[in-house]
Amino acid sequence: MIDELAIRLKARQFMAGLDLSNIDKDLTVYTRKVNAKLTTEEMHPGESGYTLTRRDGKSSIVVNELERRERQRFSACHEVGHLVLGLASNHQETPAWSYAKRDDNEIACDIFASELLMPFDAFKRDVDQDQPSFELVERLRSRYVVSFAACASRLAAVTDYPCAFVFMDATVVRYASRSKALRELNAWVEMRSPIPPGSVAHRLVREGEWSGEDTRVAQDVWFRDWPNGYDLTEMAKHYPTFEETFSLLWFEPDGGPDEPVKVWSGSVAQEDDGRLQELDGVLSFQKKTKKR
Repeated sequence: MIDELAIRLKARQFMAGLDLSNIDKDLTVYTRKVNAKLTTEEMHPGESGYTLTRRDGKSSIVVNELERRERQRFSACHEVGHLVLGLASNHQETPAWSYAKRDDNEIACDIFASELLMPFDAFKRDVDQDQPSFELVERLRSRYVVSFAACASRLAAVTDYPCAFVFMDATVVRYASRSKALRELNAWVEMRSPIPPGSVAHRLVREGEWSGEDTRVAQDVWFRDWPNGYDLTEMAKHYPTFEETFSLLWFEPDGGPDEPVKVWSGSVAQEDDGRLQELDGVLSFQKKTKKR
């Protein structure tokens, strides 16, 4: 079982006292602290990076020069995570969202890397400037030099809005990141379930379209055992070439059930696969959405 709280706290302790003002351009502040030098080299497809540590304690972090800049940065911080957390590498050629297939050490270092690239305090201030949207994700991913998926997942986790970021392959849901406000309502996006009919994502996949938005998607389309009569906004992107689809789901804080929803068993819904809950997010907005 991965203790995400402990990993994020460890990352924040590692970052404490460091000058983070230039991390969008240079990660030396992190590599220097672990006594490592960052270099690049050409690697095979599917290989992103590795670390070599010498007997004198100095390390070389090597990332794939053929990958995009944001991926190289993530790989570098991932390798820093291995050094700080003292976790052995077990790199495999599996997608980053495939947690069921990936080693726990690799997932832990991904969590560590996301904290280093998108420091909570600064990222939360930027997220709070606007309501969730793909436009906000694009602004933030440019500012923090991270991938769209990493930024959208982090945004969904830290926003004060009830919000989720859902990653899907050609047919099923693979991963969902939920805000604290949404978790407190026990909203549960079911993993490994078919992309739900009635969702924007389902329409894009069916019709081969690239993007779409709908402000009146029924909340019970996405959330298991949810009461009907409430709407949410869904913004989705579909990439047929890669068989990947993303959805950003959100609604106003008073636009859903007033109390936590009980799942069919009457028990509180847990995070899918027992993993990955973000730490923060406090319900604070006082706007309204339409109730169906």
